Amino acid sequence: MYLVENKFRMAQQSSPRIITIANQKGGVGKTTTAINLATALAAVDKNVLIVDLDPQGNASTGLGIDRNMREKSTYDLLTGRAGLGETLVPTAVPRLYVSPSTLDLLGVEMEISQLPDRAYRLKNAIKEYNPSALPFDFILIDCPPSLNLLTINAMAAASALIVPLQCEFFALEGLSQLLQTVEQVRQTVNPDLKIHGIALTMFDPRNNLSTQVVDDVREFMGDQVYDTVIPRNVRISEAPSYGKPAILYDLKCAGSQAYLKLAAEVIKREKRLAQA
Repeated sequence: MYLVENKFRMAQQSSPRIITIANQKGGVGKTTTAINLATALAAVDKNVLIVDLDPQGNASTGLGIDRNMREKSTYDLLTGRAGLGETLVPTAVPRLYVSPSTLDLLGVEMEISQLPDRAYRLKNAIKEYNPSALPFDFILIDCPPSLNLLTINAMAAASALIVPLQCEFFALEGLSQLLQTVEQVRQTVNPDLKIHGIALTMFDPRNNLSTQVVDDVREFMGDQVYDTVIPRNVRISEAPSYGKPAILYDLKCAGSQAYLKLAAEVIKREKRLAQA
């Protein structure tokens, strides 16, 4: 177990805000958003946990967590072999921890599909966690690129949902499908799930189509779309190969600056959503 005593402030903590980052389409920037948003929140003195629910484990790798450091993973968490505290691994970013993923997670759906609480495994594990040693302000859940039982668990556990949306042709079609799933989740397992915001990613100002997609999404979703747009940026793409968030790899690049602005928007919206 990787708990580090007295790492966090010991003041009395309220319940963490749990935000799921999901989109059934792959390659839209889910993991990149999870990693860099978490880093930006940690940089403003928020205690943050990333729960990696993608069997590929890219969030874990992108934060520099080697596979041999993943003694307990979200597979163990969902199958009841370990509690959340036993899975925590510290990252190089102060105040940022990860509950890592392994390829074992590929088989978890078959193991838990017949259980009566199959949609609530993650929610229950978070609820059972004792925050006295490591209290978190935010828990960000990184989902696989599919609408499967792992994603349902993430939505059932969440207070709100962030949807990264690539600025490309089929964006709105995929968004409509995801919103239908969100509505089904509200009706069945989590009536309190809210859309935190739509994060437009991989924007290329040289491409007229990107601009058209931004306009269309803003018209369709209104103020649910964040003002900040994440640009297509080489430094963001390079950072994971070094096991670093882009914000640590190159703070001054356009992508890092955009994620810092997005974090500021997320914090601003928190007050509104918490009161809704």
